[in-house]
Amino acid sequence: MPSPNEITVTQLSRLIGTPDYPTIIDVRSDEDFDDDPRMLPGSIRHPFAKIETLSSSLAKILDTNPAGRFGSAFQSSHKRIVLYCQKGKKISQGAMAHLRSLDVPTESLEGGQFGWRDANQPMIPADKLLHLSDPMPLQRSLWVTRYRPKIDRIACPWLIRRFIDPGARFLYVAPAEVMGAAEKYNALPFDVEGVFWTHRGDRCTFDTLIEEFDLNLKPLLHLAEIVRGADTDHHDLTPESAGLLAASLGLSRMYRDDWDQLEASMTLYDAFYRWCRDATNESHDWPMHKISSR
Repeated sequence: MPSPNEITVTQLSRLIGTPDYPTIIDVRSDEDFDDDPRMLPGSIRHPFAKIETLSSSLAKILDTNPAGRFGSAFQSSHKRIVLYCQKGKKISQGAMAHLRSLDVPTESLEGGQFGWRDANQPMIPADKLLHLSDPMPLQRSLWVTRYRPKIDRIACPWLIRRFIDPGARFLYVAPAEVMGAAEKYNALPFDVEGVFWTHRGDRCTFDTLIEEFDLNLKPLLHLAEIVRGADTDHHDLTPESAGLLAASLGLSRMYRDDWDQLEASMTLYDAFYRWCRDATNESHDWPMHKISSR
């Protein structure tokens, strides 16, 4: 049974890919990290020996009091912080205690990275995580693509924010300026021809992200089919593809600002993901109870 300040693998796995997914911090030693250089989805690395310096950094990430003690402002938010080490023992327990002593309500992952791994939960190769070179979780990834997004250029940011880098930022620019903006601002171009993060064969950029980051979750693969059908005009792939296209085109007409459209569309993809995960066997009909005639 987990302690009051622990979260189980099962509990955390239910939060992955949802707006309630916590800020996850990998505090494994360098030796333990080198032994298995994979990380939980959306997690960041921080040296456990410098854990007390993390409080002010977390304040900036979570838009809370930057003074170092979170107090009531943090307590009233719904965001959570979860630490994990290799086995969920002395390193993460000690780091958690340090942060809690600074009024940062923190949990540790029961069983640590080993527990997550042994439960066959998704793990991302560390060399694919774009913010790994920064020891402090402040520098997040920057991506750039064409303006006026419809399907892939909204679906990919959703996937990146929910599973890879919660703090990722996205630039929407004129098609002819994507590569120039990528060079000038050190951003990753995506969903344009001739770049790494783009369509491959009959697969769209959403599929490429899933493949490269080893995110082979069954509901995410189901969602990828829906996105692919909508994005490539192959509505025969799934019945839901046409609905996603209709909703996406409606949103593109509702919002002149691409960033407003992206923020509004996050809920749309949250809903599709939860349907893929939890509700594909549920139907709806009227009336609820059909009365047979005698």
